[in-house]
Amino acid sequence: MNRFFISPNCFDLTFVKFDDITSHQIRKVLRLKSGDKVIALDGSGMEYTVELNQISNDQCVGKILSSQDSNAEPRVKLTLLVGLTQRDKFEWILQKCTEIGATAFTPVITSRSLVQDIRSAEQKISRWQSILKEAAEQSGRGVIPILNPPVLYLQALEQLRGHELGMIAYEGENKEPLKKAIKKFSGKNLGLMIGPEGGLSMEEVQRAKQSGLITVSLGPRILRMETAAVVATALILHDLKSLD
Repeated sequence: MNRFFISPNCFDLTFVKFDDITSHQIRKVLRLKSGDKVIALDGSGMEYTVELNQISNDQCVGKILSSQDSNAEPRVKLTLLVGLTQRDKFEWILQKCTEIGATAFTPVITSRSLVQDIRSAEQKISRWQSILKEAAEQSGRGVIPILNPPVLYLQALEQLRGHELGMIAYEGENKEPLKKAIKKFSGKNLGLMIGPEGGLSMEEVQRAKQSGLITVSLGPRILRMETAAVVATALILHDLKSLD
């Protein structure tokens, strides 16, 4: 069944009144008919099986048949802090890591980020949120990942320090594999920073360590940043049994 994230305001006790954009998609794009069933999601982790019973030019309305908790959300809440890069690469990271199970994203401007203007990054937030929504619908998620505002590197370090475990993927690390770093982790909230194409500078790495954060290795091979983001997300959720 097709899945749609819609505002909680669209839900009544027994009916769902779909918003204009979703109604257009139901009517014109998917060409669904009265009697067809869809999944409506309120963003809280609940999903509702809805039978469409009114499809008009003005609005689509459906009757709620049942509701249940989504079983697709990972136990561990992983926030990815990602160095800003070319649009297609950054958007690919948002899409694929949402599919795998990342809970939140923070765009980060580092000294080597291809994007250095925080205002230009802020202008893309609406598009990025749409990508997260579509990826969450496609992959069967019950919650759309949070998109935090773009931040500078030092602000990103402060965000990482707010997690039960804060890590930075660093290609120069040879003593602390990611698997070892999370082996004894029993909490629910962790953050990982993925640097830009050129990597983090030595000064940035040192600032991270001075802040009490740990650098981790993703293996002996140098990965592209988009590969590193996907691999790290999958490894973390797998090893912490959040892909079951």
